[in-house]
Amino acid sequence: MSAFTILAGGYDSSIAAYAFTPDNASLTLVNTYPSGQNPSWISLNPSNTSVLYATNENTEGGLQSFIIGSDFSLSAAVDTVASGGDAPAYATWLSTGEVAVMNYNSGNGRILPTSSPETFTDDAPLLTFPVLKNISHPHMVYEYEDEVLVTDLGGDVIWRLKQQSAGNYEIQGQIAQPDGSGPRHIQIVDDYLYTLHELASTLTVQQVPAAPNGTSDIISDVSIIPDDAPEGSAWGAAEILIPATTDAFPTQYIYVSNRNIGNVTDPRGDTVAIFEHVNKGEDGEELKLINQFYTGISQVRGMEFSPDGAEYLVAAGVVGDAGTIVFRRTENGTNFEKVAANQEIPTRTSFVWLQ
Repeated sequence: MSAFTILAGGYDSSIAAYAFTPDNASLTLVNTYPSGQNPSWISLNPSNTSVLYATNENTEGGLQSFIIGSDFSLSAAVDTVASGGDAPAYATWLSTGEVAVMNYNSGNGRILPTSSPETFTDDAPLLTFPVLKNISHPHMVYEYEDEVLVTDLGGDVIWRLKQQSAGNYEIQGQIAQPDGSGPRHIQIVDDYLYTLHELASTLTVQQVPAAPNGTSDIISDVSIIPDDAPEGSAWGAAEILIPATTDAFPTQYIYVSNRNIGNVTDPRGDTVAIFEHVNKGEDGEELKLINQFYTGISQVRGMEFSPDGAEYLVAAGVVGDAGTIVFRRTENGTNFEKVAANQEIPTRTSFVWLQ
């Protein structure tokens, strides 16, 4: 099997590049490329995979673009613009040719047009979200049909945005979430909305409500915390991934990462919880826990499946010294095995696979 390059962001001033070779199960740090400070979230432009975006998660936040060379090397930053707020924790390309970036600490964000995939048009206004409770914490951006959805961890809501013109969006509605849950990241599959809640450490599923302000009942609301967690643990859910089915993995599973942020850690590390959405549209429909896989990583935050049918998962934590680890899905996707690790950089926060 051919080798992969894995780019990794984190809380420093560089983006790391690893070479992962499945045939000999090796994960090698090949380079670190200078970036702005704290490129905590990196994402690929799916329409032009030679372009990478990175946030600068600082008090005066930024958004950067880079060019990926034919040898998978990373250029110096091509363009850098202000995110307009404090601690941008997420950025993503939209099919409109815009790039969205959200500022977690200041309750606002920007959706920036581009003159080319790697060049931002820096005239987009700042979008400020209403404070429904004590604070607004916009986190993830998710494009769904002709809407842009933004999870607001502080407001227990998912905002529904509608484009008015390039770079100009208005809030047209909202999808309320359980009180105190803290919606962080979402995925939508077959018009089902799966929401991972950081503060409650829960996973929910509901039908996507009709725009702009329809409602739908939460079908299932389950804890993602392992039953045998050590006393003194405290939890904050992080990432949700739902890879498409393949011949090798014919059942679709939902993979969510736990972060034990308490004072008592588990020597087994934190878990990736594996769920299945069973009995869809029928009596007994629910999210069923299939397995809790212990990763050996503390505070698993960033993880991403490989592009070759999601056979491999790369993950890392934000504390400790476990470094970056690649796992392989086993038992038809209900378990993992560790295949390679690299500890030269102790922590990482987000990943992009290149092939």
